[in-house]
Amino acid sequence: MSSRNSAVVVGGGPNGLAAAALLARAGLDVTLLEAADEVGGGTRSDEAILPGLLHDHCSAVHPMAVASPALRALGLEAHGLRWRLPEIDCVHPLDDGTAGVLLRSVDETAAGLGADADRYRALLGPSARRWDDLAHDVLGPLLRVPAHPLLLARFGAPTVLPATVLARLFRTPQARALWAGVAAHAYQPLTHPFSSAIGIGILTAGHAAGWAVAEGGSQAVARSLAAVLRAHGGTIETGVRITDRRQLPPAGVTLLDLDPAQVAALYGDRLPARAKAAYTRFRRGPGAYKVDLAVEGGVPWTDERARRAGTVHVGGRLEEVARTEREVTAGRMPERPFVLVGQQYLADPSRSVGDVHPVWTYAHVPHGYDGDATEAVLRQLERFAPGVRERIVGLRVTRPADFAAANPNFAGGDILTGAKNVPQLLLGARPALDPYATGVPGVYLCSAATPPGPGAHGMCGAGAAAAALRHLGLRGPGPLR
Repeated sequence: MSSRNSAVVVGGGPNGLAAAALLARAGLDVTLLEAADEVGGGTRSDEAILPGLLHDHCSAVHPMAVASPALRALGLEAHGLRWRLPEIDCVHPLDDGTAGVLLRSVDETAAGLGADADRYRALLGPSARRWDDLAHDVLGPLLRVPAHPLLLARFGAPTVLPATVLARLFRTPQARALWAGVAAHAYQPLTHPFSSAIGIGILTAGHAAGWAVAEGGSQAVARSLAAVLRAHGGTIETGVRITDRRQLPPAGVTLLDLDPAQVAALYGDRLPARAKAAYTRFRRGPGAYKVDLAVEGGVPWTDERARRAGTVHVGGRLEEVARTEREVTAGRMPERPFVLVGQQYLADPSRSVGDVHPVWTYAHVPHGYDGDATEAVLRQLERFAPGVRERIVGLRVTRPADFAAANPNFAGGDILTGAKNVPQLLLGARPALDPYATGVPGVYLCSAATPPGPGAHGMCGAGAAAAALRHLGLRGPGPLR
């Protein structure tokens, strides 16, 4: 096959894998090069604490992936992927013993929010019911003609608001806290414009598809994508770190599942001046400080519903979450950080060993934080689950520098691959009609630095693959159209 009908993908995270699989499915001869010894990037899992006890390395709960047009089009279930749902999607406990509780159903969630039921239902119900129509518009570039403009406008209207302003819609502290915890996934001050966008997206997709986990760990997402790629004739080479573009084989198109700084280092002398400047100035976000736990008998949450929830947000009331996110973004380590807790084993019991269960936690910390936040994380757990320390039989810490060492896209512990400020959230790494184009003919950026941003959904890869196929004069199937 001629080099024009071939593609090289650098980086084997979920976006690189999705791009490679979609290009191979479209008939190209595809080679994927991954620096690590295994593909997956943020969708990897391991048994580092106890044999058989399975912890996800980074990405763990996947509402956007289950609802992703790209992953659905690739038919990953035929290649071994199985989604599993917890009984309760998410719980946000408060100090008074109450909690905001997120269920798969909009109506059932609303019913638990008392005086805020009608407001919650009105905010999320219409978009959740039409997610299949919305998904491609929401999970794609902003600067294009949407397939469902009125539906997208209704979805998008509340996303422009600061999360603290949208919170005024709710009267109860439980609803306000639940909203704050989901909005905090944006790693931005909740007082900033568009800080509602990621939270609205997660809630809408979650109500449509559930806060699912992959059976056998998030590594199952990567393995199934790799299986699709190979089934369509693609090849994967691991342990190949590209530091000079002259290492790359000739190809019709090259896709880069890299952060913009790495692209600037590889192609700096060929990038247009504006693209090079944008990639060099690309802003990074706060970091993650991860504490994996082996917990005998599970976490003894005071709120019984948290014991049945796949995800628990530990951060207190809206005002406290807003304060900690502001401090972290400003480079200050809060005494009580916002902590996300994953109890994936509740949906996928195969991850546990007997009565010892893997509990996945990480705190939001300043970019590049080099201190020890382990005690702060454990104190936050004890705050809502007294006695949890006595149940911990194993522990592993992943600091921001460890994230960066394992995956250069996560520089400074920034697992979102870039700050989600307004320009980068809406336009990606640089303002352009095609956010995936680097300005070098045939070379495309496909990492989470491009729209629609972070997650295991593969839609950044799908967008870049579509652009690459247009460059070759080809038309892609499904989500590439």
